Amino acid sequence: MTALDSQLGVVAIGRNEGESLRACLESASRDVTSLVYVDSGSTDGSVEVATSFGAFVVELDPGVPFTAARARNAGLERLVKETPSLRYVQFVDGDCEFEEGWMDAAMHELQANSWAVVCGRRRERHPDVSVYNLLCDMEWDTSTGSVAACGGDAIIRIDPLLAVGGYCDDLIAGEEPELCVRLAEQGGRILRMDVPMTIHDAKMFHVSQWWQRSKRAGHAVAEAADRHPGFADGASERAVLSAWIWALALPLLSLMLATQASAAFLLLLSLYPLQAIRIGRRSPRPNFSRRDNMIYGISCVASKFPQWQGAMRFALGRFTGRRSRLIEYKGTS
Repeated sequence: MTALDSQLGVVAIGRNEGESLRACLESASRDVTSLVYVDSGSTDGSVEVATSFGAFVVELDPGVPFTAARARNAGLERLVKETPSLRYVQFVDGDCEFEEGWMDAAMHELQANSWAVVCGRRRERHPDVSVYNLLCDMEWDTSTGSVAACGGDAIIRIDPLLAVGGYCDDLIAGEEPELCVRLAEQGGRILRMDVPMTIHDAKMFHVSQWWQRSKRAGHAVAEAADRHPGFADGASERAVLSAWIWALALPLLSLMLATQASAAFLLLLSLYPLQAIRIGRRSPRPNFSRRDNMIYGISCVASKFPQWQGAMRFALGRFTGRRSRLIEYKGTS
């Protein structure tokens, strides 16, 4: 057993990930032997694949709503039970494959410094297959250094993770930033390294998938604003307000003006392409081409509509006391 293997275990979560899960577990088993797979009702033989890699398998009760947060908590519980001496856990989504050398680099950083969470660079496996995969690839191209939150793939110190109660089981999205808020309140710091970490396979080929994913993001920021108001200078509140303005207020105002002042109506409509151009010209993703940044700008504006829908879904659930079910984008067309 290597020094890395004696301190680090992996929790992978998934649902009908197919061959992506095989690649995920094969890459994880290069570095660690303490491996847990948590399944959320797969019907494609995922459990059998995980068993073939010697992973401890947890099958979630379908009678309780599935969430990634619930899966990660269940995986952590099983990992700690099976190997109580571990100090770190690498969480990973089952549609991701580890880059070679990632765990060694991350563990070196964790052991040299006091970070609570360390993550790295995620990239898309096939960004050239569809514009939606490209947008995912651009989404992963985020800033490095000390950051406010990690994504689903990250190494976390087990003690502080348990001290804050793990993930919030009932969150259908945005569970990682929410966890990072609570870790930060206890002095935990998050680092994103400029090191390749995982290869993700979004498999997004239809506008309906993009819509569902954007709707889930809108739900996530609305819930984040509700649970942790003011965090990160009110970033979540601003995102929710932006969705309301672009997806509801401006369209309603445009309709009101359509029969009264055609010039004002056209001016309001022109705000949408102008905003997309403004975002694209800023090159928010400098590692991508100007064309790609313009596509990203268009997506940022267009996504306000599904994001507003997600925010409304959260607001209605909050009002009625009914929790939203998962908003899934894979498997839709």
